[in-house]
Amino acid sequence: MEQLQKYRLICTLSFGDIYGQIIIWLIVIFISLASALALWSAERQIYALATVGLILVLSLPFLLFAFVTTLLNHIEISAIDPEETTATAAGSSPKQKPIEATS
Repeated sequence: MEQLQKYRLICTLSFGDIYGQIIIWLIVIFISLASALALWSAERQIYALATVGLILVLSLPFLLFAFVTTLLNHIEISAIDPEETTATAAGSSPKQKPIEATS
C-alpha cells in the first residue's frame, strides 16, 4: 500500500478534447434520422426504425472507444517528491497550484 502513495494520478481531460467527437456523433444521429424520414411511408415504417436502430447500435461502440482512449491519453501518473509526502503527512498542505478557470 505504501507503493501506491508515491504516485499521483492527474486527469488533464477538458471538454475541448472530446468536443469534436460529440459533434461528429451528433452528425451521425441526424443523418440516421434523415434516412429514417426518407424511408418512412405507410408500408416501410419498420425499415425506418430498423435503420435508426442499426446506425445507433453500430456507432455507439466507436463512440465509446473514442471517449475511453481520449480519457486514457489524458491520465498522467507522476511521482510525488519525498518532501511533499512528508509535508502532507505532517499536516501541511501539499504544493499544488489552485484550479484556475480557462477562457
